[in-house]
Amino acid sequence: MSIPQSTAPGGVSPRESLLDRMGLPRPLLWGFVGLMIFMIGDGVETNILAPYLTGEHGFSIPLAGTLVTVYGVAVAAAAFLSASLSDLWGPRKVMLIGAATWIVFEVLFLGVALNSSSTALVFITYGLRGFGYPFFAYGFLVWISATANAKRLAVAIGWFYVAFSSGLPTLGALTASASIDLFGLGYYQTLWLSLALVVIGAAVALIGVKEKTGRAPLVDNPEQVWQTMSFGLRLLVTNRKAMMVMLTRTINSVPTYGMAIFFPALFVDRFGWSVGQFLILTTVIYAVNIPFNLVFGALGDKLGWSKTVVWFGAVLCAISMLSLYLVPAWAVDNGLDFAYGLTLLCGAVFGIGLAGFVPLSAIAVSLAPQNPGAAMASYNLGIGAAVFAGPLLVALLYNLLGAAGMVYLFAALYLVAALMSHSLRGTQPRAEAAPLSEAAQRA
Repeated sequence: MSIPQSTAPGGVSPRESLLDRMGLPRPLLWGFVGLMIFMIGDGVETNILAPYLTGEHGFSIPLAGTLVTVYGVAVAAAAFLSASLSDLWGPRKVMLIGAATWIVFEVLFLGVALNSSSTALVFITYGLRGFGYPFFAYGFLVWISATANAKRLAVAIGWFYVAFSSGLPTLGALTASASIDLFGLGYYQTLWLSLALVVIGAAVALIGVKEKTGRAPLVDNPEQVWQTMSFGLRLLVTNRKAMMVMLTRTINSVPTYGMAIFFPALFVDRFGWSVGQFLILTTVIYAVNIPFNLVFGALGDKLGWSKTVVWFGAVLCAISMLSLYLVPAWAVDNGLDFAYGLTLLCGAVFGIGLAGFVPLSAIAVSLAPQNPGAAMASYNLGIGAAVFAGPLLVALLYNLLGAAGMVYLFAALYLVAALMSHSLRGTQPRAEAAPLSEAAQRA
């Protein structure tokens, strides 16, 4: 659905507010606030669920990993479906379904499954809860894509990732730490706290946002269910650039999921550090990443979406990914006292590079502006695919390549992403060499 924007010459409205000039869509303000609170609640369990299950419910580490994998399957499916369903039903309804799914199955997970000691029930309730946050979060992302000023779409999406990443994993993990270390709550009580935060966040977003576009279907023929649902898949098959967007978005997150598998052991065995120091590195990566989501959203609108993804996203990630292994290895081998500090600096640069991929979602929408939700489906599929691809690559290749080889592989993947992103030139209105209409004809 194409949303007309009333602007003065130069693309700036004469009555723009401060929020408008910042690229933050004013009608969706409470949606951003609610999303952040919701994702804080979702992120609380990130670092405590596995130790809780292994320590208090007799799960082995592989069984806990299998549970998270099942959850990841639901996340991937929901991430893909959320965009098309937002076209079909309207983003707000998809967000409502996502919030209700998260809340209902979390109550069943905490109140019934864990107390029953039924492994099957734990898998069913927790796995089905995986449909919750993608519907809520990515439904709101479609709402942003359908209403934001086209010339400031990348920075508006940057605000989405500020809210999203502030909650998951950054403030979510911090909330869990405070709950346990400062207030003396146990793992189980902290998981109930996460439910309360999700309820508050959903209420703030769903009640606070009054914008009307997202309350209705974004397509003119919502009764054509199959055509709408399958548009994202057909776009992947028929539009080479849509496939490039999906693969690039997958590569964007593959190393972050893969690192979580083997970097803790690398820190302990190779560098002589602790797992806690790896968690600090993770916090630094995402804390630095948050403000740069906005920086590269705004820069992408000015410099060019494709160019920003290539240089500030893919290339910078390739270099900083290598540095996360080579710099501490060199520093530790030479007995430098500031080896860990250098590693945190490399992590900060890596976090900046991850933010360089923000304009990729604006590129996805530009490929089918009349169906923003379906166009985002391919992008969201890339997000979901990374949940599996990162750990899968480690499982298949770690014994062959080792930690260093995996780092080189991830860096090489980022260079592949740079080549694919370079082919996405011409998708941005009036910013790159080719106008959108010409790009669409060539796609």
